[in-house]
Amino acid sequence: MKMIDVGAKRKTERVAVARGRVSMADATAGIVRRGESEKGDVIAAARLAGILAAKRTPDLVPLCHPIALTGVDVEARVEDGGVVIEATVRTRDRTGVEMEALAAVSAGCLTVYDMLKRYERGMRIESVELLEKRGGRSGHWRRARPARKR
Repeated sequence: MKMIDVGAKRKTERVAVARGRVSMADATAGIVRRGESEKGDVIAAARLAGILAAKRTPDLVPLCHPIALTGVDVEARVEDGGVVIEATVRTRDRTGVEMEALAAVSAGCLTVYDMLKRYERGMRIESVELLEKRGGRSGHWRRARPARKR
């Protein structure tokens, strides 16, 4: 096992976008929408957790390089039957920020679950996925949208 040597790579602009969802009953989503969670503002806490996780990714993921993040944006929104977390992470460094974006989304989803488990234990964390990455040797990648069901 070894950490990949990125020392010879040049620093470039890199961006990664990830998303995840916590599925829940409409009644639980209503608690979030109305700001009635006993623990406080679920959306604000999820956003903060995501930012903190992005900054601490090398502490969470073995062999992940510590990199200088230049920006972390975490958005959370209530939708019918759930909360969606989306993170955009930026750097100018020698390696990408995909893991930081995925860590941000994962921590945001875990925070939503933690703050709402009192109301519903059967929530599901779903579809944590990379949506897009830009920069670096492999260039631009974007997840293809699934075909519409007829």
